[in-house]
Amino acid sequence: MSGKVFLVGAGPGDAGLLTVRAAELIAGADFIAVDALVSTDIVESFPKSAEVIYVGKRASAHTLPQDKINQLLIDEAKKGRRVVRLKGGDPFVFGRGGEEAEELVQAGVPVEIVPGISSSIAGPAYAGIPVTHRSYATSLTLVTGHEADESTGIKWDALAGLDGTIVFMMGFANLPVIVEKLTEHGVPATRPVAVISKATTREQRTVTGTLADIETRVAAANLPTPALIVVGEVVRMHDVINWFETKPLFGKRVVVTRAREQASDLKRLFEESGANVVQFPTIEIVPPESYQSLDRAINEKWHWLIFTSVNGVEAFFGRMTKDARALAGTKIAAVGDTTAAALRRHGRQPDVEAATASVRALHDAVVEAVSSHRQ
Repeated sequence: MSGKVFLVGAGPGDAGLLTVRAAELIAGADFIAVDALVSTDIVESFPKSAEVIYVGKRASAHTLPQDKINQLLIDEAKKGRRVVRLKGGDPFVFGRGGEEAEELVQAGVPVEIVPGISSSIAGPAYAGIPVTHRSYATSLTLVTGHEADESTGIKWDALAGLDGTIVFMMGFANLPVIVEKLTEHGVPATRPVAVISKATTREQRTVTGTLADIETRVAAANLPTPALIVVGEVVRMHDVINWFETKPLFGKRVVVTRAREQASDLKRLFEESGANVVQFPTIEIVPPESYQSLDRAINEKWHWLIFTSVNGVEAFFGRMTKDARALAGTKIAAVGDTTAAALRRHGRQPDVEAATASVRALHDAVVEAVSSHRQ
């Protein structure tokens, strides 16, 4: 029985830009062959049941040669496995996806292409640079920049004659050659240029200038790879639209110490403000060695049930075997809105909810409720 290979684009770096179809296929994969530039957040979402092989290629550092990657995909599919070949960006935009698809088809292996958001468009967008704009550019040209040297067939005269936007991908190391060739073929030295490092990630940095000074500016900024190079009048929009790098916490590293499975909301909020969030759980929630004391407490009658965490709510109702009506007459208190929301999900409206998520506020709220009842 033959399996199937899915050539999947993982997007440009921001894990939030992964498509729904890509996420579905990753979740159901038996075997994942993943590139180097795929987001760590996406890699961490891989199912534990899947076999994962890293086949990433960076400049002059190939984990596996391309012919070996092709054969690996063929061999795994012929074992009857669902194979996801996960590539940064889009598999058909300088991702060698066309070559891999061709080999798979020739080998008789079923293949499906799942496009991803290309960094050639997403990178400039996250830098506030629209690749087309009615006032500046009505065309977009993509060039593989790592081949922008003397030996390639790039038609520099044709590129220089374009009035639109040119995006060089994987060309950071060849920035001097790109500047020289464009200038040599007649592009004005005043033509705006942007270099976008680690596009769409929380480590993104954008340096703008012109063909005349972009090399000096980039050298002074000490930009790391990978980086995109955008040439064209649209670069002028960076200072106008720059929405990503101006977020209030952009460039800040924030450590979240909550248990990983409970940190998602807090992590998301910090990331929406631009922070680079590192999850470093300092506690781990595990089942107790014995539920005896909890089961005994659940089956007794109490005047008050006071919940100090979502964990407590889930543990209590996860062990409660009797009808919830048995809690009639028992008052329920919650330490904060998150704990209160967890109670509501179990059909219980708290009688008391602390004004702030603190033990002191919870204590004061319960004391006030009891005192008011006595009066």
